[in-house]
Amino acid sequence: MHVRVWGVAAGTAAAAVLAAGCSGSGVAGALGETKDAVVTITPANGAGQTKPDAPIEVKVADGTLQDVKVQGTGVAVTGQMGAGNTTWKSGRTLTPGATYTVTAQAKNDDGKVVTATSQFTTLKPQKTFGIADVTPGIKGETVGVGMPIMLRFTAPITNKALVEKALEVKAEKPVEGAWRWIDSQLAIYRTKTYWPAHQNVQFTARIAGLQGAPDMYGMRDTQHTIKIGAAQITKGNINQHHMTVTRDGKKLRTIPFSAGNGQTREYTTTSGVHLLMEKGNPVTMISPGRKEGDPGYYKEVVDHAVRFSNSGEYVHSAPWSVGSQGRANVSHGCLNVSPANAVWYYGVMQRGDIIELTGTSRQVEWDNGWSYWQMPYAQWKKGSALT
Repeated sequence: MHVRVWGVAAGTAAAAVLAAGCSGSGVAGALGETKDAVVTITPANGAGQTKPDAPIEVKVADGTLQDVKVQGTGVAVTGQMGAGNTTWKSGRTLTPGATYTVTAQAKNDDGKVVTATSQFTTLKPQKTFGIADVTPGIKGETVGVGMPIMLRFTAPITNKALVEKALEVKAEKPVEGAWRWIDSQLAIYRTKTYWPAHQNVQFTARIAGLQGAPDMYGMRDTQHTIKIGAAQITKGNINQHHMTVTRDGKKLRTIPFSAGNGQTREYTTTSGVHLLMEKGNPVTMISPGRKEGDPGYYKEVVDHAVRFSNSGEYVHSAPWSVGSQGRANVSHGCLNVSPANAVWYYGVMQRGDIIELTGTSRQVEWDNGWSYWQMPYAQWKKGSALT
């Protein structure tokens, strides 16, 4: 009879209290009062002049993050969840002078989903930097297995380690390699051994938003695909006046030549590992440091010239010295070959192909042209900002 006094409403409340007591959750939990998830996004909505190298961070209280997306006018940005999916942090820098929108979804223990949004802008810096040139960078070009990757920046870099970390070289057939800073604006990537032939190498510079020097930010990323062709290697003994060209280990041709006469250091062809740098047809060759009328002055126009150093060394057509080719060295330092052999060599050679010469006491300097293979790799690596 005592129960009837409570009435229907009272009975329902008693049942609710009893159920709550059994669950151990308390009356608030039974009444569905679980807190909503609270999401905090940094930078906050409406923020301006955000530093491009400041991370985007998302945190949630009383819930877990389900998804975070970043959209904007700058580089694409992704990130990574923290332990327990209660935090998220962006994985890269942002484009200066851009607008970004962050949308985050989270849910509480009851499965209720909330969405938070923040739109902000990054500062537009007074000083910027980028990549002025990437070599090799000629569209459609196939290069040799000795080819380095050379980057010329538009402004001096002082935060070299930070910038170097953003440079990625990804090959289909991986081989160890390292960057070396030649100066504050030139960085060169060289492999430990020659590139494996017949593959693509992807180069990416994720420099947008990086602070390359105080108050100087990168404006945009750069990406290039480098095509490595056949392993074409020329080997010649200057005293024996012949060189042999191989492709992927198979002999293509042996060519007689006439090298530098050796009367002076200038007229001595350099020994060592060279790279074929460029082609020209025709090329005008003028004696360095001399003007017309000076002793030793010359000016010659040559056809089908392939350069392999910065000290004026080429393989080129020399019809005037055919009689000496294969027998004597009579040139100013170049490798003189017959017109027919010059046309053939010019046609098959690629930038970055190897030319190894022996037989003289004058070794090519590692920084003479692209003769970077002259430097032992262990020493080359010491030029990295990350060592």
